[in-house]
Parts: sequence; C-alpha cells; structure tokens
Amino acid sequence: MKRSVFVLMVGLWACLSSISCGSSGGKKSPPSGLPQRVLASQGVSSASALGGLIIIDAFYDVLPGPRITAGNSPGLMASSPTRNIVAAFDSSSNTVYAANTTTEADIGNVHLAGPTSSVVVPTSAAIGYAAVPAAVIPGFSFTGALQVLNFSGSAVTTSIAVSNAQTVISNASGTQLLVFSNDSNSVAVLSPGAAVPPVDTSCLSNTPNAVCTIVPGFDRPVYGIINGNTAYILNCGAQCGGGQASVMVFDLPTLTITKTIPVDAATWGLLSGTTLYVAGTSPSNHACTGQTTAATICGRLDIVDLSSGTVTDSAVITDGYHWRMDLTTNGQIFIGSYNCTNIGNANNPSGEVRGCLSIYKIAEKSVVVPPYNGNVNGLQGFTTRNIEYVAQNGSLFVYDTVKDILYINADLLPQGTVNIVGYVGDIKAIDFF
Repeated sequence: MKRSVFVLMVGLWACLSSISCGSSGGKKSPPSGLPQRVLASQGVSSASALGGLIIIDAFYDVLPGPRITAGNSPGLMASSPTRNIVAAFDSSSNTVYAANTTTEADIGNVHLAGPTSSVVVPTSAAIGYAAVPAAVIPGFSFTGALQVLNFSGSAVTTSIAVSNAQTVISNASGTQLLVFSNDSNSVAVLSPGAAVPPVDTSCLSNTPNAVCTIVPGFDRPVYGIINGNTAYILNCGAQCGGGQASVMVFDLPTLTITKTIPVDAATWGLLSGTTLYVAGTSPSNHACTGQTTAATICGRLDIVDLSSGTVTDSAVITDGYHWRMDLTTNGQIFIGSYNCTNIGNANNPSGEVRGCLSIYKIAEKSVVVPPYNGNVNGLQGFTTRNIEYVAQNGSLFVYDTVKDILYINADLLPQGTVNIVGYVGDIKAIDFF
C-alpha cells in the first residue's frame, strides 16, 4: 500500500512540476511526464519477452513503464551533445536504433555490416557513425569500415573503408572524425562530408586527400578525447601488443603530434580542465601494492597534468580493459572495465568480493573497490544528486557517492538496484540535471 501511494505521488509531482501538464505554453514535457530521465538498454534472452530502452525516473529511481523500441539485445548507447537523440546497438541483429528523447519514440534504425563497439552521434542531426571492423569491402581482401548512419532514412549512406576500424571519435561539429584500428600504429582522420557513397576507398590512397589522411607515429592508439582543436590520443602500447603506453597531444588543424607523455597504461581517459585521468592495465607494472586483495594483477590510474606534460600521481585500481569513466560533482571518479579479475561472490560475503569497478576519491587520493563482480558497461552521474548509476554484471546499481556504498531506500531500492528485468547493457541521462 505504501509503495502504491508513493508511486501515485511521484506521478502527481511529475505532472505538477511540468509546465506543459495541462498547459499549452513553454517547453512541452515528454510523454512520460518526467523532468529527469535516464535510459537503460535492456536485453532479454527470451523470444517472448521485449527488450528495448527503459525510461527511469532519475529523481526517485523508479520505472514509470514507457519503453522505446531498440531490438531484443540493446547494449552500447551513444547520445548527441544536446541529448535530443540516443542511439543503441542491438547485438542480436547488428542494428543501431535511434530514439527521439523529446517524443520518447524510435526515429529509425540502421542495419550494420557487422558488430560494433563504437558509435557516435556528434550533433543534434539524426546522423551517426559506427566503426565496424568486420565490414566487407567489395574487391578487397581486408575488412573494416566507418559506416555513416542516416537514422531518418534508416540506411547506411556511405561506408568509408578503414581496415579493422574499431573505435571512432568526433569533433564538436562532426566534420572531423578520428578512427582507430586494432594492431595499428596509425590514426585515420576523416572528413565524412566529402566521402562518396556508397563505398569510399579514399583511405586506401598513399597520399592525403579530401576524405582521409592516415597519420602514422602512434603506438597502438585505441581512444582519444577531443577538446577544441586538440586531441589527446591514448596509446595502448604494451597492453595491446605495442611498445610504450602514452598520451600524445595531437593538433587537429595540422595533423601533427606535438607532445608525448609516457604513462603506465592507457585504454580510456577523462578530461577535467587541464587534468587528464588515464586508466589501463600494464603487462609489467601491475602489482596490487597498497591493496589487500587476492588479485595478483591490478590496473593503474595515472593523473596527467597537461600544462606541464607530466604524470603527477598514480593509483592502483582493478584490472581489465578499462573503457568507462565518470566524474561526480563531489570529486570521485568511477572507473569501469571488462575482463577483469573477479574475486569471490556477493552471495557469499564472508570473504573478499571484487569486480571491475573502482572509485577514485580525488581529495583523499584513495581508491574504493565495491564488493560486486562483473563487467562495468555504463556509468552515469548527476549534478543534482550525490548518486551514480552503474550498469555492472547486467544490473543497475545506485551508489551513494558520499558514503561510497549502495544507495538503499527501504521502499524503492531495498537492494540498492533499480528493478529492471533482463540485462542492463548501458545507461544514458537524456535530460540535463
């Protein structure tokens, strides 16, 4: 009874707080009537069940019920900078579904030439880009392409051939894309607007051209962060079969490397002002010094001062391939990886339990490893609440970032998790709050 009354009050509050609930002026509220929303990609294994994108009331951590079509196994999600569009990759059909967050409805879907682990939607336009390493290029023996996705037309408009294209990042306008390939020491810099459909092979040219320039001189680059005219390229180095992990400062107008900063390991990063936080797992420097754990391999978080071009500090974190980071408003960095060392089991809490999540507390320079197993697939923080959503091992955990423990609410979150049936593959806030 208590829960029913509470949910009724939530609905009433959402209606009263929305200026368009019974009103014709101002900004229209979405169909759900919620001012603070998070989308969770929900995968299901049963053919009779429905997967998709689940809308969460991010003020009360409850599910109001709406679902947006995104296939049966959506996981990876990408959102536009204005958050008007969210794209989700359905692994069961190799299809990217796009949703309009204002109408909370599907706006189109695009079938890819193979699986992807990297999608970007650079602007508010219904155009996305997916790196597809298995894409077949007619007439060539290699595979790989950057596919241009027109969501409104539900079609791939152009496939730009890039051998073993694995990851794509974009500048703010979507006019310049950087594509990273496995087992390569080069970066493909693309101008997608100049590409010629349906298949553009400009990257196969030995000379730079209007569509593509292949820039050498890196060391297994896997990811980058673009800030204005500068890209901070993360060289995976030895972790990916190369030499030395580093951050390379890359000038986009001239396509030149201006500085190299060696780090312990580098597969993912987060930029905050002039500080770059870099995570990875070194094949050699991976001792778990300072942590009481049964794990024999640990990762590293290096803190890089970009002004001086030096590593000013380092912390021991859980291992694995790091690919998610989020900074909270109260100075904590949530760091997630996959294929890490799992210790113990949450069902048997008498011993150590450890998974792929680490929390670095900036002020104290300390690390918290929550007692839960599994890969971390998504992180989402808020500016209005000291809460972090963590998609880990298929569940959606809610963390109290003040106490560094699960956020327990006796009525709604007795286990500290949002009750979503199926596998939670990723999470994205679709409102600014």
